[in-house]
Amino acid sequence: MERQCGGLVSGDDITQIRYSPSTRLIWKHAAGRTMSRLQLILSVWCVLCVCVCVSVCKTVMYGQVQSPLYPKPYPTNVHQQWDLEVPRGYQLQITFNYLDIEPSLNCYYDSLTVLHGKKVLGKFCGKNSWDPHHPGNKPIVSPSNRLQLVFVTDESNTEKYLGFSAFYQAVDIDECSTPDLNDSELRCSQICLNTLGSYLCTCSHGYQLQADQHTCVLDCSGGVFTEPEGVLSSPGFPDAPPPGVNCLYKVSVQPGFHITLNFSENFHIEQIDVQGPSCLFHWLQVSVPGEAPKKLCGNKSPGIIHTGSHTVDLEFHTDGHGQSGGFSLRYTTQRVECKIEGGIRNGRITPNFPKYSYRDYIQVRCDTGYKLMMGEKEIQSYKSMCQENGAWHLPLPECRIIDCGEPEALLNGEFKFLSGSKNEYRSVVQYHCNEPFYSFTKTKQVNLTCDADRTWKGEENEIPYCFPVCGRPVVDIAGLGRVLGGTQAKDNSFPWQVFLQAGGRGGAIVIGEKWLLTAAHNLDKIKQSQQEVKAYVGSNKVSEYFEVHRNTDPVIFHSLPIESLHIHPGYKSPDYNNDIALIKLASSITFKASVMPVCLPDQDSQLESFGWVSGFGVTETYNTANHLRYIRLPIVDQQVCHSSIEKMRETVRDLSTLTENMFCAGLPEGGKDTCQGDSGSGFVMKNNDTFYAAGIVSWGVDCGKPGRYGVYTRIARYVDWIQKTMKENMQ
Repeated sequence: MERQCGGLVSGDDITQIRYSPSTRLIWKHAAGRTMSRLQLILSVWCVLCVCVCVSVCKTVMYGQVQSPLYPKPYPTNVHQQWDLEVPRGYQLQITFNYLDIEPSLNCYYDSLTVLHGKKVLGKFCGKNSWDPHHPGNKPIVSPSNRLQLVFVTDESNTEKYLGFSAFYQAVDIDECSTPDLNDSELRCSQICLNTLGSYLCTCSHGYQLQADQHTCVLDCSGGVFTEPEGVLSSPGFPDAPPPGVNCLYKVSVQPGFHITLNFSENFHIEQIDVQGPSCLFHWLQVSVPGEAPKKLCGNKSPGIIHTGSHTVDLEFHTDGHGQSGGFSLRYTTQRVECKIEGGIRNGRITPNFPKYSYRDYIQVRCDTGYKLMMGEKEIQSYKSMCQENGAWHLPLPECRIIDCGEPEALLNGEFKFLSGSKNEYRSVVQYHCNEPFYSFTKTKQVNLTCDADRTWKGEENEIPYCFPVCGRPVVDIAGLGRVLGGTQAKDNSFPWQVFLQAGGRGGAIVIGEKWLLTAAHNLDKIKQSQQEVKAYVGSNKVSEYFEVHRNTDPVIFHSLPIESLHIHPGYKSPDYNNDIALIKLASSITFKASVMPVCLPDQDSQLESFGWVSGFGVTETYNTANHLRYIRLPIVDQQVCHSSIEKMRETVRDLSTLTENMFCAGLPEGGKDTCQGDSGSGFVMKNNDTFYAAGIVSWGVDCGKPGRYGVYTRIARYVDWIQKTMKENMQ
């Protein structure tokens, strides 16, 4: 035994001294503990040594070794070796009290290798906390007093494995393997077990140790094996069993495992040939729950028997005659397997193993665009465990294609499916506005696709708005008809025309889904009470607005609901300057061929040379018109109109003056003009096939007489006010 002498050390503390990987671990310890006989002798020797050289002995009898950073997760890229050594005359035994190393096939990535010289005694990975099969749960004894540990890790430890902790100790030489030949009474009749400084006797399975603690007699009933693996044999095997035995063995492991019996080739149980082989007097009967018992005999090994059960009973029987050589088997256990039939369509199972066993977990994830469904209920995640009965604790779900729901309806537009159906993933719908009355501003149609996040997506973040198309009636204006005694307008040629009742007959024009434009003096008469205002659109005949309709009539005209009136703040009656007003509707107009808005001009834009005016005013016979009429009139030079008005002011009292907010239209010879009942109607001009509102019928003197002209509010002077008013009253 190695020893070193030095200064005396008192106390029981043990200090671990750790060197580089290639050096041994040395432990200091003090006297005062209960020791074995050998340690006691050494202590006495040390006392003598103290008397001579005033020293204490340093011996390496046991110690502990741990992975780097233990109990914290071990680092990456480790290659560390420990050379362990105990005094000569002892064997070194190492026991792992904790093992948690990244598992892999053949411990390829991370491993702990136990070596004796160049011989590998074990290579370990995985975890020994619950699995009794793991070799790390069994002590390893070196053939000599030395042993090496090599710990190797790769570049990753993502699961935060903790490594290992092991205890090593010196064990004395096995007396049972080298018995004292001069002390024959110490020999065991069957099995000798070495202990520190002594030994114990035990018996083979089927035998019982007698009171002398050396002798074994036959007793092979009632044995139960619960370990995951083990060895069973007939009494005395490989020797022949005694005659007249009836041995009962029961192997019972935890549910979730199946037992496999692997018989050795040395198998001999007497077989009688009576009308064929028969296990008549000697047999080994194997009984599995739910199956008929099976008797085995003969000279041929049964080989491997998969019981498919976690319990199995074996009965070995011989009578008092004949002779059987006996049997030996090794039983092992395997986890119950759970089947997966057909896999998952449009999804995947993780982890992807060739087979799944008891306590394995699986998860199911659907492909992009699919959702997890358990029956008719959608689930957010799925996880199932293989049970002890070979069934998954939850049935497999389905992956069904996602549904984005019905596409959002488009006001004044429609959509159609270009591909796919039922609003499913990757279905494509195309939106378009109801042309020619509405349109998108940048494109004619918009495509949306059902996305994996269950929303309809396209180039735009949202469906564009369908804007009304202004100034493009489906019937073009033709001819030179007259308002005052003029010809009738064709249906749908002036779709912006409004028949207005506001204390009398008048007109207005449609400029938006909720907005009408008219003359301020029309509304001034009724004191701005919207209940007194009635507005009608959609027909060129006044009579249709007031006819009594039957329920079967296809078209019934109702007055538009009025929400508010907005007279220009600069209008002061009886002066006609700033003679302009807005009417806001309580609900939007749906545009069609008979009802469309007219465009507005740019602020302060110039007038064209002529335009068209329409209305339901009096005719040349001064009768109220039932049919909408229109006339094409030239624009009168502002100075000419001013002179005409100034001349009339000489004879007409309180006559308004001509301002820059007004313009005149008409013929010098007269005969063609607007008149009473046309006030508020629109004077429109055309630019690039689009009509815009240039003026509002405002005032005049003596309709259609030579040298007198109709006066109109110049809309281009009020465009900013119109847009500001509409914006401030959007809600």
